[in-house]
Amino acid sequence: MAERFCHLALSWLLFVLGTVFFAIPVQSYATVSDETLKSLPRPNNDFDVHNGALLAPILKPRVPGTPGSLEVLQHFVDFFRTTLPEWKLEFQNSTSKTPATGNKDVPFVNLIASRDPPWSAAGDTSRLTLAAHYDSKLEPAGFIGATDSAAPCAIIMHSIRSIDAALTGRWNAMKEKQPDSTFLDQQGIQVMLLDGEEAFSYWTDTDSLYGSRSLAQAMEDTYYPATSNYKSPISAISLFVLLDLLGAKDPQMPSYFKTTHWAYQNMAVLETRLRQLGQFKSAPSWKKGDKLWFVDSKKEIFYPSGIGDDHLPFMNRGVEVLHLITSPFPDVWHQITDDAEHLDLNTVEDWSTLLTAFLAEWLELEDTFPKHEGWEFGYEGILLGKYNFLTTDYVFRFSASKFLYDFPTVADYFVRNVRLVGKLKLIVPP
Repeated sequence: MAERFCHLALSWLLFVLGTVFFAIPVQSYATVSDETLKSLPRPNNDFDVHNGALLAPILKPRVPGTPGSLEVLQHFVDFFRTTLPEWKLEFQNSTSKTPATGNKDVPFVNLIASRDPPWSAAGDTSRLTLAAHYDSKLEPAGFIGATDSAAPCAIIMHSIRSIDAALTGRWNAMKEKQPDSTFLDQQGIQVMLLDGEEAFSYWTDTDSLYGSRSLAQAMEDTYYPATSNYKSPISAISLFVLLDLLGAKDPQMPSYFKTTHWAYQNMAVLETRLRQLGQFKSAPSWKKGDKLWFVDSKKEIFYPSGIGDDHLPFMNRGVEVLHLITSPFPDVWHQITDDAEHLDLNTVEDWSTLLTAFLAEWLELEDTFPKHEGWEFGYEGILLGKYNFLTTDYVFRFSASKFLYDFPTVADYFVRNVRLVGKLKLIVPP
Protein backbone atom coordinates (compact mmCIF):
# COMPACT_ATOMS: atom_id res chain seq x y z
CA MET A 1 0.00 0.00 0.00
CA ALA A 2 2.77 2.40 0.98
CA GLU A 3 4.64 1.59 -2.23
CA ARG A 4 1.54 2.32 -4.31
CA PHE A 5 0.99 5.58 -2.45
CA CYS A 6 4.59 6.66 -3.13
CA HIS A 7 4.16 5.78 -6.80
CA LEU A 8 0.98 7.86 -7.05
CA ALA A 9 2.60 10.76 -5.21
CA LEU A 10 5.62 10.69 -7.55
CA SER A 11 3.37 10.57 -10.61
CA TRP A 12 1.38 13.53 -9.35
CA LEU A 13 4.55 15.50 -8.63
CA LEU A 14 5.90 14.86 -12.12
CA PHE A 15 2.57 15.91 -13.60
CA VAL A 16 2.55 19.17 -11.65
CA LEU A 17 6.16 19.95 -12.53
CA GLY A 18 5.54 19.20 -16.18
CA THR A 19 2.47 21.39 -16.23
CA VAL A 20 4.35 24.25 -14.64
CA PHE A 21 7.31 23.82 -16.99
CA PHE A 22 5.23 23.96 -20.15
CA ALA A 23 2.62 26.47 -19.00
CA ILE A 24 4.84 29.26 -17.74
CA PRO A 25 6.26 31.32 -20.60
CA VAL A 26 9.98 32.03 -20.40
CA GLN A 27 11.28 35.43 -21.48
CA SER A 28 14.44 35.13 -23.53
CA TYR A 29 16.86 37.87 -24.55
CA ALA A 30 19.48 37.45 -27.25
CA THR A 31 22.39 39.79 -27.95
CA VAL A 32 22.65 41.12 -31.50
CA SER A 33 25.89 41.40 -33.45
CA ASP A 34 27.90 44.52 -34.21
CA GLU A 35 26.90 44.10 -37.85
CA THR A 36 23.24 44.33 -36.89
CA LEU A 37 23.84 47.39 -34.71
CA LYS A 38 25.59 49.14 -37.59
CA SER A 39 22.77 48.38 -40.01
CA LEU A 40 19.86 49.53 -37.83
CA PRO A 41 17.48 51.76 -39.82
CA ARG A 42 17.86 55.50 -39.33
CA PRO A 43 15.03 58.04 -39.26
CA ASN A 44 16.71 60.26 -41.86
CA ASN A 45 14.60 63.44 -41.79
CA ASP A 46 11.60 61.89 -40.04
CA PHE A 47 12.56 63.82 -36.90
CA ASP A 48 12.81 67.14 -38.71
CA VAL A 49 10.86 69.53 -36.48
CA HIS A 50 9.33 71.40 -39.42
CA ASN A 51 8.29 68.70 -41.90
CA GLY A 52 9.51 65.36 -40.55
CA ALA A 53 6.95 62.61 -41.09
CA LEU A 54 7.03 61.32 -37.51
CA LEU A 55 7.85 64.17 -35.15
CA ALA A 56 6.61 67.40 -36.76
CA PRO A 57 2.87 66.54 -36.60
CA ILE A 58 3.13 66.05 -32.81
CA LEU A 59 4.82 69.38 -32.09
CA LYS A 60 1.70 71.34 -31.31
CA PRO A 61 -0.47 71.99 -28.24
CA ARG A 62 -2.46 68.80 -27.61
CA VAL A 63 -4.46 69.30 -24.43
CA PRO A 64 -6.97 66.45 -23.97
CA GLY A 65 -10.28 67.09 -25.69
CA THR A 66 -8.95 69.83 -27.99
CA PRO A 67 -8.57 69.79 -31.80
CA GLY A 68 -4.79 69.55 -31.42
CA SER A 69 -5.15 66.35 -29.43
CA LEU A 70 -7.43 64.82 -32.06
CA GLU A 71 -5.05 65.81 -34.86
CA VAL A 72 -2.12 64.09 -33.14
CA LEU A 73 -4.23 61.01 -32.46
CA GLN A 74 -5.15 60.89 -36.15
CA HIS A 75 -1.45 61.16 -37.01
CA PHE A 76 -0.79 58.03 -34.95
CA VAL A 77 -3.68 56.16 -36.57
CA ASP A 78 -2.53 57.10 -40.07
CA PHE A 79 1.00 55.94 -39.23
CA PHE A 80 -0.13 52.48 -38.17
CA ARG A 81 -2.71 51.97 -40.89
CA THR A 82 -0.33 53.03 -43.66
CA THR A 83 3.07 51.91 -42.42
CA LEU A 84 2.30 49.02 -40.03
CA PRO A 85 -0.96 47.50 -41.30
CA GLU A 86 -0.39 44.20 -39.45
CA TRP A 87 -0.75 45.94 -36.09
CA LYS A 88 -4.07 45.81 -34.25
CA LEU A 89 -5.39 49.18 -33.08
CA GLU A 90 -7.65 49.66 -30.07
CA PHE A 91 -8.97 52.78 -28.38
CA GLN A 92 -9.70 53.01 -24.68
CA ASN A 93 -11.92 55.95 -23.83
CA SER A 94 -12.81 57.62 -20.57
CA THR A 95 -14.05 60.95 -19.27
CA SER A 96 -13.31 62.84 -16.10
CA LYS A 97 -13.93 66.16 -14.47
CA THR A 98 -10.83 68.21 -13.78
CA PRO A 99 -10.02 71.14 -11.45
CA ALA A 100 -9.72 73.39 -14.50
CA THR A 101 -13.01 72.42 -16.15
CA GLY A 102 -15.37 72.24 -13.17
CA ASN A 103 -18.44 70.13 -13.93
CA LYS A 104 -17.48 69.63 -17.55
CA ASP A 105 -16.25 66.14 -18.43
CA VAL A 106 -13.02 66.01 -20.42
CA PRO A 107 -12.57 63.08 -22.85
CA PHE A 108 -9.37 61.03 -22.75
CA VAL A 109 -8.39 58.62 -25.52
CA ASN A 110 -5.63 56.03 -25.21
CA LEU A 111 -4.38 54.31 -28.35
CA ILE A 112 -3.12 50.75 -27.94
CA ALA A 113 -1.37 49.14 -30.91
CA SER A 114 -0.26 45.52 -30.70
CA ARG A 115 1.23 42.78 -32.80
CA ASP A 116 1.24 39.14 -31.73
CA PRO A 117 2.57 35.96 -33.35
CA PRO A 118 -0.03 34.82 -35.90
CA TRP A 119 -0.48 31.48 -34.12
CA SER A 120 -0.86 32.92 -30.64
CA ALA A 121 -4.15 33.48 -28.82
CA ALA A 122 -4.47 36.76 -26.95
CA GLY A 123 -4.57 35.17 -23.51
CA ASP A 124 -1.44 33.14 -24.23
CA THR A 125 0.70 36.04 -25.45
CA SER A 126 3.02 38.08 -23.28
CA ARG A 127 3.75 41.54 -24.60
CA LEU A 128 6.71 43.84 -24.31
CA THR A 129 5.03 47.21 -23.86
CA LEU A 130 6.35 50.61 -24.95
CA ALA A 131 4.53 53.62 -23.57
CA ALA A 132 4.58 57.41 -23.73
CA HIS A 133 1.98 60.10 -23.15
CA TYR A 134 0.95 62.30 -26.06
CA ASP A 135 -0.99 65.02 -24.26
CA SER A 136 0.46 68.41 -23.37
CA LYS A 137 -0.11 70.73 -20.42
CA LEU A 138 -2.95 73.20 -20.32
CA GLU A 139 -0.63 75.92 -19.01
CA PRO A 140 1.40 77.82 -19.95
CA ALA A 141 -0.76 78.68 -22.96
CA GLY A 142 0.74 77.33 -26.17
CA PHE A 143 2.89 74.76 -24.35
CA ILE A 144 4.30 72.20 -26.82
CA GLY A 145 6.04 69.65 -24.62
CA ALA A 146 8.71 68.60 -27.12
CA THR A 147 10.52 66.41 -24.59
CA ASP A 148 7.28 65.94 -22.64
CA SER A 149 6.48 63.80 -24.59
CA ALA A 150 6.32 64.49 -28.31
CA ALA A 151 9.85 63.22 -28.96
CA PRO A 152 9.32 59.97 -26.98
CA CYS A 153 6.23 59.23 -29.10
CA ALA A 154 8.20 59.72 -32.32
CA ILE A 155 11.09 57.63 -30.98
CA ILE A 156 8.71 54.73 -30.33
CA MET A 157 7.15 55.09 -33.78
CA HIS A 158 10.51 54.90 -35.52
CA SER A 159 11.68 51.95 -33.43
CA ILE A 160 8.68 49.72 -34.03
CA ARG A 161 8.70 50.54 -37.73
CA SER A 162 12.37 49.55 -37.82
CA ILE A 163 11.84 46.08 -36.35
CA ASP A 164 8.51 45.17 -37.93
CA ALA A 165 9.78 43.42 -41.06
CA ALA A 166 12.44 41.54 -39.08
CA LEU A 167 9.76 40.42 -36.63
CA THR A 168 7.67 39.12 -39.51
CA GLY A 169 10.70 37.28 -40.85
CA ARG A 170 11.39 35.68 -37.49
CA TRP A 171 7.83 34.46 -37.08
CA ASN A 172 7.75 33.09 -40.63
CA ALA A 173 11.03 31.24 -40.05
CA MET A 174 9.79 29.82 -36.76
CA LYS A 175 6.59 28.55 -38.34
CA GLU A 176 8.48 26.86 -41.17
CA LYS A 177 10.83 25.16 -38.74
CA GLN A 178 8.15 24.06 -36.26
CA PRO A 179 4.69 23.58 -37.79
CA ASP A 180 3.23 22.69 -34.39
CA SER A 181 2.45 26.11 -32.89
CA THR A 182 2.16 24.60 -29.40
CA PHE A 183 5.90 24.93 -28.93
CA LEU A 184 6.39 28.28 -30.65
CA ASP A 185 7.21 31.61 -29.08
CA GLN A 186 4.26 33.46 -27.54
CA GLN A 187 5.94 36.88 -27.25
CA GLY A 188 4.24 39.91 -28.79
CA ILE A 189 4.71 43.66 -28.60
CA GLN A 190 2.37 46.53 -27.90
CA VAL A 191 2.52 50.32 -27.82
CA MET A 192 0.48 52.52 -25.52
CA LEU A 193 0.11 56.17 -26.51
CA LEU A 194 -1.49 57.60 -23.42
CA ASP A 195 -3.68 60.64 -22.93
CA GLY A 196 -4.06 62.85 -19.87
CA GLU A 197 -0.77 62.34 -18.07
CA GLU A 198 -0.41 66.00 -17.21
CA ALA A 199 -2.22 67.71 -14.35
CA PHE A 200 -4.76 70.38 -15.30
CA SER A 201 -4.03 72.38 -12.16
CA TYR A 202 -1.66 70.96 -9.52
CA TRP A 203 -0.36 67.41 -9.50
CA THR A 204 -2.39 65.18 -7.20
CA ASP A 205 -3.46 61.55 -7.25
CA THR A 206 -6.71 62.59 -8.93
CA ASP A 207 -5.45 65.44 -11.12
CA SER A 208 -2.91 63.48 -13.18
CA LEU A 209 -2.51 60.22 -15.06
CA TYR A 210 -6.11 60.29 -16.28
CA GLY A 211 -5.53 57.99 -19.24
CA SER A 212 -3.14 55.50 -17.63
CA ARG A 213 -5.31 55.14 -14.51
CA SER A 214 -8.33 54.34 -16.64
CA LEU A 215 -6.46 51.98 -18.95
CA ALA A 216 -4.74 50.02 -16.18
CA GLN A 217 -8.08 49.51 -14.44
CA ALA A 218 -9.77 48.42 -17.67
CA MET A 219 -6.97 45.95 -18.45
CA GLU A 220 -7.15 44.49 -14.95
CA ASP A 221 -10.93 44.10 -15.22
CA THR A 222 -10.76 42.27 -18.57
CA TYR A 223 -10.39 38.51 -18.19
CA TYR A 224 -9.02 35.96 -20.60
CA PRO A 225 -10.51 32.45 -20.88
CA ALA A 226 -9.75 30.19 -17.91
CA THR A 227 -7.38 27.99 -19.93
CA SER A 228 -5.17 30.94 -20.98
CA ASN A 229 -1.61 31.47 -19.80
CA TYR A 230 -2.54 34.88 -18.43
CA LYS A 231 -5.47 36.06 -16.35
CA SER A 232 -5.84 39.49 -17.93
CA PRO A 233 -4.18 41.87 -20.40
CA ILE A 234 -2.35 43.63 -17.58
CA SER A 235 -0.85 40.37 -16.29
CA ALA A 236 0.38 39.60 -19.82
CA ILE A 237 2.70 42.63 -19.86
CA SER A 238 6.21 41.19 -19.68
CA LEU A 239 7.88 44.59 -19.30
CA PHE A 240 6.42 48.11 -19.29
CA VAL A 241 8.97 50.48 -20.85
CA LEU A 242 7.92 54.08 -20.24
CA LEU A 243 9.63 56.90 -22.14
CA ASP A 244 9.32 60.45 -20.83
CA LEU A 245 11.24 63.74 -20.90
CA LEU A 246 13.63 62.58 -23.62
CA GLY A 247 15.24 64.74 -26.29
CA ALA A 248 17.52 67.10 -24.37
CA LYS A 249 21.27 66.76 -24.78
CA ASP A 250 23.34 64.65 -22.34
CA PRO A 251 20.57 62.96 -20.35
CA GLN A 252 21.37 61.11 -17.15
CA MET A 253 19.32 57.95 -16.81
CA PRO A 254 19.10 56.39 -13.34
CA SER A 255 18.00 52.82 -12.71
CA TYR A 256 14.83 53.16 -10.66
CA PHE A 257 13.72 49.61 -9.87
CA LYS A 258 15.70 46.61 -8.68
CA THR A 259 13.47 44.03 -10.37
CA THR A 260 14.14 45.51 -13.81
CA HIS A 261 17.76 46.49 -13.25
CA TRP A 262 18.79 43.64 -15.53
CA ALA A 263 16.89 45.29 -18.42
CA TYR A 264 18.49 48.63 -17.56
CA GLN A 265 21.92 46.96 -17.65
CA ASN A 266 21.20 45.45 -21.06
CA MET A 267 20.28 48.87 -22.40
CA ALA A 268 23.44 50.33 -20.84
CA VAL A 269 25.55 47.72 -22.62
CA LEU A 270 23.85 48.59 -25.91
CA GLU A 271 24.54 52.28 -25.35
CA THR A 272 28.24 51.58 -24.87
CA ARG A 273 28.43 49.28 -27.89
CA LEU A 274 26.67 51.77 -30.15
CA ARG A 275 29.06 54.50 -29.03
CA GLN A 276 32.08 52.28 -29.63
CA LEU A 277 30.80 51.50 -33.13
CA GLY A 278 30.38 55.19 -33.92
CA GLN A 279 26.61 54.88 -34.17
CA PHE A 280 25.69 57.71 -31.77
CA LYS A 281 25.31 61.01 -33.62
CA SER A 282 25.48 62.96 -30.37
CA ALA A 283 28.94 61.50 -29.69
CA PRO A 284 30.58 60.74 -33.05
CA SER A 285 34.10 60.68 -31.60
CA TRP A 286 33.27 59.00 -28.31
CA LYS A 287 36.11 57.31 -26.48
CA LYS A 288 36.36 55.22 -23.33
CA GLY A 289 35.84 57.32 -20.24
CA ASP A 290 33.45 59.79 -21.86
CA LYS A 291 30.12 60.49 -20.22
CA LEU A 292 27.38 57.87 -20.62
CA TRP A 293 23.62 58.25 -20.35
CA PHE A 294 23.08 55.10 -18.31
CA VAL A 295 25.01 55.88 -15.15
CA ASP A 296 23.70 53.23 -12.73
CA SER A 297 24.85 49.91 -14.19
CA LYS A 298 26.62 48.96 -10.95
CA LYS A 299 23.86 50.18 -8.65
CA GLU A 300 23.04 47.81 -5.78
CA ILE A 301 20.81 49.79 -3.40
CA PHE A 302 17.46 51.09 -4.64
CA TYR A 303 15.13 53.66 -3.10
CA PRO A 304 11.66 54.78 -4.24
CA SER A 305 12.07 57.29 -7.06
CA GLY A 306 9.18 59.51 -6.03
CA ILE A 307 8.49 60.36 -9.68
CA GLY A 308 4.82 60.50 -10.63
CA ASP A 309 4.32 59.15 -14.14
CA ASP A 310 2.20 56.81 -16.23
CA HIS A 311 3.95 53.72 -14.91
CA LEU A 312 2.35 54.01 -11.46
CA PRO A 313 -1.12 52.58 -12.23
CA PHE A 314 0.57 49.58 -13.85
CA MET A 315 3.32 49.10 -11.29
CA ASN A 316 0.74 49.24 -8.49
CA ARG A 317 -0.88 46.23 -10.15
CA GLY A 318 2.33 44.21 -10.21
CA VAL A 319 3.68 45.09 -13.67
CA GLU A 320 7.47 45.21 -14.07
CA VAL A 321 8.58 48.70 -15.16
CA LEU A 322 11.65 50.07 -16.92
CA HIS A 323 11.32 53.83 -16.53
CA LEU A 324 13.30 55.77 -19.12
CA ILE A 325 13.11 59.29 -17.72
CA THR A 326 16.08 61.55 -17.19
CA SER A 327 17.01 62.80 -13.74
CA PRO A 328 17.48 65.63 -13.22
CA PHE A 329 14.65 66.69 -15.50
CA PRO A 330 15.54 68.81 -18.54
CA ASP A 331 15.98 72.54 -17.88
CA VAL A 332 12.94 73.24 -20.08
CA TRP A 333 10.63 70.97 -18.05
CA HIS A 334 7.12 72.47 -17.92
CA GLN A 335 8.43 75.71 -19.43
CA ILE A 336 7.18 77.33 -22.62
CA THR A 337 10.70 76.72 -23.95
CA ASP A 338 10.08 72.97 -24.11
CA ASP A 339 9.62 73.37 -27.84
CA ALA A 340 11.05 72.16 -31.13
CA GLU A 341 13.98 74.56 -31.09
CA HIS A 342 15.21 73.20 -27.76
CA LEU A 343 15.33 69.57 -28.85
CA ASP A 344 18.74 68.10 -29.57
CA LEU A 345 17.88 66.11 -32.69
CA ASN A 346 21.07 64.06 -32.61
CA THR A 347 20.08 62.88 -29.14
CA VAL A 348 16.53 62.13 -30.31
CA GLU A 349 17.91 60.02 -33.15
CA ASP A 350 20.30 58.23 -30.79
CA TRP A 351 17.39 57.34 -28.53
CA SER A 352 15.56 55.83 -31.50
CA THR A 353 18.63 53.77 -32.40
CA LEU A 354 19.11 52.58 -28.83
CA LEU A 355 15.46 51.60 -28.43
CA THR A 356 15.50 49.79 -31.77
CA ALA A 357 18.55 47.81 -30.64
CA PHE A 358 16.84 46.91 -27.37
CA LEU A 359 13.77 45.67 -29.24
CA ALA A 360 15.95 43.63 -31.60
CA GLU A 361 17.53 41.86 -28.63
CA TRP A 362 14.32 41.40 -26.66
CA LEU A 363 12.50 39.94 -29.67
CA GLU A 364 15.57 37.94 -30.79
CA LEU A 365 15.78 39.41 -34.29
CA GLU A 366 19.48 38.83 -34.98
CA ASP A 367 18.88 36.24 -37.70
CA THR A 368 16.15 38.17 -39.51
CA PHE A 369 17.46 41.74 -39.48
CA PRO A 370 18.68 42.69 -42.98
CA LYS A 371 22.44 43.21 -43.08
CA HIS A 372 23.38 44.78 -46.38
CA GLU A 373 25.92 47.36 -45.23
CA GLY A 374 27.00 49.47 -48.19
CA TRP A 375 23.83 49.30 -50.28
CA GLU A 376 22.50 52.77 -50.96
CA PHE A 377 19.90 54.18 -53.28
CA GLY A 378 19.80 57.48 -55.11
CA TYR A 379 16.70 59.30 -56.28
CA GLU A 380 17.25 62.52 -58.24
CA GLY A 381 20.66 62.81 -56.61
CA ILE A 382 19.27 62.63 -53.06
CA LEU A 383 20.67 60.03 -50.68
CA LEU A 384 17.68 57.96 -49.64
CA GLY A 385 19.18 55.71 -47.00
CA LYS A 386 20.14 52.08 -46.69
CA TYR A 387 16.83 50.58 -45.57
CA ASN A 388 14.30 53.30 -44.84
CA PHE A 389 13.75 55.42 -47.90
CA LEU A 390 13.51 59.18 -47.83
CA THR A 391 12.00 61.65 -50.25
CA THR A 392 9.92 64.78 -50.27
CA ASP A 393 7.16 62.82 -52.00
CA TYR A 394 4.72 62.05 -49.17
CA VAL A 395 3.01 59.20 -50.99
CA PHE A 396 6.32 57.53 -51.74
CA ARG A 397 7.49 57.79 -48.14
CA PHE A 398 4.73 55.53 -46.89
CA SER A 399 4.70 53.11 -49.81
CA ALA A 400 8.44 52.47 -49.66
CA SER A 401 9.30 52.88 -46.00
CA LYS A 402 9.92 49.20 -45.50
CA PHE A 403 12.71 46.66 -45.68
CA LEU A 404 13.72 45.09 -48.97
CA TYR A 405 15.21 41.63 -48.57
CA ASP A 406 15.37 40.70 -52.25
CA PHE A 407 17.58 43.42 -53.69
CA PRO A 408 17.47 42.15 -57.31
CA THR A 409 13.78 43.10 -57.36
CA VAL A 410 14.43 46.67 -56.24
CA ALA A 411 14.00 48.15 -59.72
CA ASP A 412 10.64 46.48 -60.19
CA TYR A 413 9.56 47.60 -56.74
CA PHE A 414 10.39 51.21 -57.52
CA VAL A 415 8.66 51.07 -60.90
CA ARG A 416 5.48 50.16 -59.08
CA ASN A 417 5.89 52.64 -56.22
CA VAL A 418 7.88 55.71 -57.23
CA ARG A 419 6.94 58.60 -59.45
CA LEU A 420 9.51 59.81 -62.00
CA VAL A 421 11.15 56.42 -61.74
CA GLY A 422 13.21 57.15 -64.83
CA LYS A 423 15.42 59.37 -62.72
CA LEU A 424 16.08 56.61 -60.20
CA LYS A 425 19.53 55.10 -60.13
CA LEU A 426 20.89 52.26 -58.05
CA ILE A 427 24.25 52.87 -56.41
CA VAL A 428 26.14 49.65 -55.78
CA PRO A 429 29.40 49.60 -53.83
CA PRO A 430 32.41 48.36 -55.82
